[in-house]
Amino acid sequence: MRCPSCGNKDDKVVDSRSTRDGSAIRRRRECVKCGHRFTTYEYIEHRPVMVIKKDGNRERYSRDKILEGLLKACEKRPVSMTALEELIDEVEREMSKRVRDEIPTEELGNEIINRLARLDQVAYVRFASVYRDFKDISQFMDELKGLIGKDG
Repeated sequence: MRCPSCGNKDDKVVDSRSTRDGSAIRRRRECVKCGHRFTTYEYIEHRPVMVIKKDGNRERYSRDKILEGLLKACEKRPVSMTALEELIDEVEREMSKRVRDEIPTEELGNEIINRLARLDQVAYVRFASVYRDFKDISQFMDELKGLIGKDG
């Protein structure tokens, strides 16, 4: 494992533990050269899942791509990285129950968006505006009204 700070290949494992659901092993590592600490995860290797995009193209499922989108939606919001990782873990568990090699983005997005709405409503609206590709303010307002209707 290369140190993300200095690029050195030598590190030592400081702590190892399994994630709450037991689907991965979390390791805290320390670079022996610069002392930088970082976290790595080990997951069971599964057959690649392909995501079917709206235009019919297929691309390999990427946990990092989902996390990147969630981080953008949650920017300057009180949502922890741990909560986002748990959200993705839940979505992945749900998707693995369906035992398929391909999943439409609509299905994947709905799994994410439903959980995000419970986690942080502002992040939900941000994510929905990109995911649902709002074309104008009326679509945005319809989404807000729906969200307000669920709470009221």
